[in-house]
Amino acid sequence: MRFARCLKFFLVAAIAAALMMACTSTRSVAGWQRFEFKQPRMGTLFTITLFAPDETQARQASEAAFAKIAALERMMTDYDPESELMRLSQKPVGQPVRVSDELFEVLKKSQRLAELTEGAFDVTVGPVVRLWRRARRTETLPSPELLAKARGAVGYRKLRLDAVAQTVTLTVPNMQLDLGGIAKGYAADKALEVLKQHGLPRALVVASGDIAIGDPPPGQRGWRIGVGGLEVGPAGLAKNLRLRNAAVSTSGDTEQFIEIEGVRYSHIVDPRTGLGLTERLQVTVIARHAADTDSFATAVSILGAKRGLTLVESQPGMAALILRKDGNRTEMFESRRFKRIPLAD
Repeated sequence: MRFARCLKFFLVAAIAAALMMACTSTRSVAGWQRFEFKQPRMGTLFTITLFAPDETQARQASEAAFAKIAALERMMTDYDPESELMRLSQKPVGQPVRVSDELFEVLKKSQRLAELTEGAFDVTVGPVVRLWRRARRTETLPSPELLAKARGAVGYRKLRLDAVAQTVTLTVPNMQLDLGGIAKGYAADKALEVLKQHGLPRALVVASGDIAIGDPPPGQRGWRIGVGGLEVGPAGLAKNLRLRNAAVSTSGDTEQFIEIEGVRYSHIVDPRTGLGLTERLQVTVIARHAADTDSFATAVSILGAKRGLTLVESQPGMAALILRKDGNRTEMFESRRFKRIPLAD
């Protein structure tokens, strides 16, 4: 992993057959040609699929979109000590720091979700995430002493935002912000905005398990999106949906997990314990923007099926599919709005 928590890193089962067409070559549809471009960013592979009148316009728009993603990565990564996020974390305790518009927007969204979930989603989780990264490498659980010390620097109430001055204040020592549960979705949204600004709204931006969806392809009602099940590969597909001007994110541990002392732990860290989740859940969230689906999919995974579904139902326009594995049995939970989403042919 190279970007923060990377909560949906290479979830093959999470977004299967994400693009409407499997072929990567260009072809003409009613005067539009289909193009696909890929770049590694934020610890995963970003894929832009779009329809454009010609290759020149397609390439210029995609390069501008990738440039935007790269700029956001430089701003929000916790692997670069010179990133804006890391420079903020290095400021003296209690000192208000003015930050850029986009970083403040992401932190504001994150704090709202932290309040809604009473800290299940928490971008101050950096200290325990670092411990968990080490635990996964060494296959050894952190000591209770190290966990207690790290958890002492975690808590969304220890992060203060001033919307008027656009400042951020870290109120206790050793705090470390981690945007791995929202940054990729936010970047996908912004990349899609850039494509639209270049006159190409018929586009799709995929960042691992996070997808930002624009206008549908020519002659289609929407993009065909495959939502994966709890098994790896095409056989594990749970649903095939048709979406337009929306976003979808899937969070789960189908591939990213580790067993330590006989217990299976997810790569998704619970801020309240400092350890990876042990309940087998896969959560798919659909909403208007990928920043929301990305962060809510993480939050629901931590809250669990019952509380998570209640959270989703409380949000206007949001839908969710939750799969829970209990032994050899898989349970499926669908929100009311998810049941109304059109299925693909």
